[in-house]
Amino acid sequence: MIEIRGLTKRHGARTVVDRLSFTAAPGLVTGFLGPNGAGKSSTLRMLLGLDRIDGGRATVNGVPYTSLRRPATVVGAQLDIGGAHPQHTARAHLSWIARASGIPLERVDEVLDEVELERAARARVRTFSLGMGQRLNLAAALLGDPTTVIMDEPVNGLDPAGIRWMRSFTRRLADEGRTVLLSSHLMTEIAKVADHLVVIDHGRLVAAGAPDELTAGHDSLEDAFFALTAEAGEAVS
Repeated sequence: MIEIRGLTKRHGARTVVDRLSFTAAPGLVTGFLGPNGAGKSSTLRMLLGLDRIDGGRATVNGVPYTSLRRPATVVGAQLDIGGAHPQHTARAHLSWIARASGIPLERVDEVLDEVELERAARARVRTFSLGMGQRLNLAAALLGDPTTVIMDEPVNGLDPAGIRWMRSFTRRLADEGRTVLLSSHLMTEIAKVADHLVVIDHGRLVAAGAPDELTAGHDSLEDAFFALTAEAGEAVS
């Protein structure tokens, strides 16, 4: 379980995450929504110990990420596709991560198969499309067979077939009992896969609940999102 309680982050005089609280539970896909600059990336970075927390707390299974003994077996994060050396093969990249994390090397071929990159295992990363890079990054996140998976814009660069595959894969992760936190700007995709939604704007919680609760009185999740964030903007101004 992911628990965010009173989380706060400041950049100088500007507060980018403002006493934010929400929970992402096991067995559910929690959609994490907000406009550009809403504080989503800062929240994820604090959760993963990449940025200092100025107030509140962010824990996974009751423990801060930086205190986890074997973090790769608890949390897998798919944040970007820029971490792999372009001259390395997919297998070499994942093998390096496995060794650094104390994960058996046989797990490398298992995750390549899971994300359907087994035929590209010996291909150099520089030859990968953006979509293949997304799958490689997902494979890296899954190396430790984590109980919690954090995904940031996972369908960027995927074609329609790839988007459909990613949607099904995300659903499977939650159905296996994992906690899945999915950050995305694509409302139609979030609406199709999320069990629970968290909407933030200006670093603050705007709404949280099941998709049908948040979309009540609106024609779509997109309409509900714009209405909620417009209200939040008016409250801040």
